[in-house]
Amino acid sequence: MTGLEPAELGAYAVDEAGRIDDRPGLHEEIGLAMAGSLNVRRSVLQLLDRLCPEFADWAVVALTNPRTGGVQLYGGVDVTSVVKVSRRALAGQALERVLATGRSELLHVSSDDLGDGLTGLIPHQALRDQAAALRPADVLGTGLTARGTVVGALITVRGQGRGFGAADTELAEQIAARASLALDSARLYEQRSQIANALQNSLLPPELPTVPGLDLGARYRPALEQLDIGGDFYDLFQRDGEWLVALGDVAGKGVEAAVLTGRARQSLRTAAHFVTDPGALLAALNAVFTDDISHRFVTMICLRVRPQPDGGLLVDVAVAGHAPPLVARAGGDVEEVACDGAVLGVVPVAEYPVTTVRLAPGDQIVLFTDGIEEARGESGFYGQERLLELLGRYAGAGADVTCAAIEQDVLEHLDGRAHDDIAVLALGCTG
Repeated sequence: MTGLEPAELGAYAVDEAGRIDDRPGLHEEIGLAMAGSLNVRRSVLQLLDRLCPEFADWAVVALTNPRTGGVQLYGGVDVTSVVKVSRRALAGQALERVLATGRSELLHVSSDDLGDGLTGLIPHQALRDQAAALRPADVLGTGLTARGTVVGALITVRGQGRGFGAADTELAEQIAARASLALDSARLYEQRSQIANALQNSLLPPELPTVPGLDLGARYRPALEQLDIGGDFYDLFQRDGEWLVALGDVAGKGVEAAVLTGRARQSLRTAAHFVTDPGALLAALNAVFTDDISHRFVTMICLRVRPQPDGGLLVDVAVAGHAPPLVARAGGDVEEVACDGAVLGVVPVAEYPVTTVRLAPGDQIVLFTDGIEEARGESGFYGQERLLELLGRYAGAGADVTCAAIEQDVLEHLDGRAHDDIAVLALGCTG
């Protein structure tokens, strides 16, 4: 039996207008409780916790999944339970009508017809068994409608002698109206958070690969640490048996700068399908960023690493407005690579000379952004001299150890002060 047909008024007192006055503020209480969370499951728990046994003996929240078309059922005896059913399982049933129209449906269930009577609004066998154990008199399905769209349904059950009256249905609809907005807001927040997290993860520096003959290490610390992303970046990938390494700095901080770093990395990888010479790669990126309407400049170091038969490495280096990399020899000497080039995106056409250095086993080449040198502590900027001295002390150490030592020394120099984005990458020759 379906529709809003009269039923027993149950245990609640009703005023002259036919409304329940035992808990006149229940829907407001539920709305306030749910408004405090932007997590779907937590919001559902808040709803179910206040419904049973105050309003119903048993309850389930059915939420549609707009991506898959299925339905998730939250609650039952275990309010933390979640089960999924396909939309096909609802075909021709009362719950399908509630989800299609948003209108309430009340089923009066007789003791002789528990199974079939419950199927209309409870499309999962284990949940039906739970509800049947209550020897229910009524099952009420109430649409959850938010912003003009039915996002789910509230299914409540009362046992024998405590059926749903017209006033109970009206209260259920008031509860559903409050709950649906909270649930829809929580779901929208989660969906946007998932999108934001996916985009943010795509902008994070990549995990360094394991490469025979190379020792790799890196550290990255954005200025806005709560975002995990910023304007500094590095990348490393293979083309035709050689390894291309890039480290750069986009003007600015935060999300806008991080978006441009993603474009820089993708542009570099695309260009590398056609040319692997570091100078030619930077010239191609310069053309790309000259046409960019963001008017943000980019500095970059680009390396091409060529393994040699004797175990050494030839490293071709080109820079675009960036501090040249440093080479730390195994014996303790530290030298700056002699190279220079214009910032990317400033002039339409620019040339980027290439300098080649040889790394023997135990040698390292260290790339870093200006967040290292310009870290301001009590005694002033960190500076290149301090970095050179540190690299000399760590001669022969592994690449990761070197990067960790640089990061720690810079942080100690900062002593808690604000800083720019920081990135450092070390590449060593293992022979």
